[in-house]
Amino acid sequence: MGILNHSHSHIYCNSALKSVPQGSRHVHGTGRLGGRVYASSDVSSSPSYGNQSEFSEQLKGKLILAPLTRGNNLPFRRLVSEDFSAPITMSEMVFARYLIKGKTRENALIRRSDAEKVYGVQIATKTIDEGVKSGILAAEQGAQFLDLNCGCPIYEATRRGLGSTLLKKPTKLARLVRGIASDIPIPMTVKVRIGIDSINVEKVVDALQDCGIAAISIHGRTAQQRYKKSADWELIRDIAKQSSVPIIGNGDVLALHEIRNRMDNFGCTGVMIGRGALTKPWVFQEVEENREILPSAEERVVIYRKLVQYMKDHFGDDDYGKRKSWYFLPWHLGFFCRYRPLPEAQYAHMSDTQPLISTRWDSVAAEELGETVDTLPPLERLLRCESTEAHEVMSHILWDSESDETAIERLTQEAKEHVVEWEEAAKGRGGDDQEDKAVEG
Repeated sequence: MGILNHSHSHIYCNSALKSVPQGSRHVHGTGRLGGRVYASSDVSSSPSYGNQSEFSEQLKGKLILAPLTRGNNLPFRRLVSEDFSAPITMSEMVFARYLIKGKTRENALIRRSDAEKVYGVQIATKTIDEGVKSGILAAEQGAQFLDLNCGCPIYEATRRGLGSTLLKKPTKLARLVRGIASDIPIPMTVKVRIGIDSINVEKVVDALQDCGIAAISIHGRTAQQRYKKSADWELIRDIAKQSSVPIIGNGDVLALHEIRNRMDNFGCTGVMIGRGALTKPWVFQEVEENREILPSAEERVVIYRKLVQYMKDHFGDDDYGKRKSWYFLPWHLGFFCRYRPLPEAQYAHMSDTQPLISTRWDSVAAEELGETVDTLPPLERLLRCESTEAHEVMSHILWDSESDETAIERLTQEAKEHVVEWEEAAKGRGGDDQEDKAVEG
């Protein structure tokens, strides 16, 4: 049970960490990584799934948090795990070479929250040696599986021959995956797109059939498409029917009825969610309890303050911690503001023609629900406002307020005074690149 009570409309916070069972240790020789000696008998994969097929079983019917650049910071992963019961989470992509060299940034990216139930580390590499060494390091940090990124379209990855570039040569990719999977102490998965500029995902998945991996996640777009086209779930379904390796479908899910549809009708072992979780982190609780959750503006403020508290816990409740948190907090509000109540009765027919997450609404008010701009409460209008200036002000209030009630009061006052001008500023801003800033493979 999380922040959003199942049977009541009021808000409560569960501060107790859920326990994480401890598993067995793997014995796998000794060596030297990042300037230090390791013994993989010291590597814990808690809890241990023993082999790939057993781990595959753990993926069945699960909604999995996708690896998201910037979005998958530890405080956010803690929020979705501790408060909203996310069953499986992942780090954002880390460069295996830098991780092995002991780079501070990469080491920070793979840190696991105690609240995460099943946690995986995603790496970018093109060599077996780097993959194996980073897999061991990930396991040392509590990762229960390793994921290879074969879909990231950003230049920082592709210029190094990493990410989606690996899709060019399926046979070579298969050798890489087989070599890593056979020599790491934890299960392995692979995340792909359906191609780079043209579709070749069938060849890629076929090449990966006998590589000893637990699952393949398919993002239903090419790397070139980024987020400009809808994810091709029909293609994902066709591949899932033919693959002996479990397939996890990924792309364009937001509402509970969309997720249920993908789970029930597309032959996938599980579904992966990225931007949808950034918009409504309680989506995991919706799936676990099989009910729509439509939190009020006041309830959402409590959720956002919870994330702020986790940032303070992780980065520090001082000027340094605030500066570190500011790389993430206003950015998260840029996704939170996209939330609209999307009950199945009013919106299921719309998602049949276009994914709801890709819909750009003409107004902050949901006409389908009888809302109008003038009748929306000021706080609700503020939380839906896309102005970056508003997000900056809101971030300071969420950080500085000593209680939920104080934050709600201060945000409401700011909304009454400034929300109209902020809405106008957001209209004039034009398009944004928030999608690419949260890019996933």
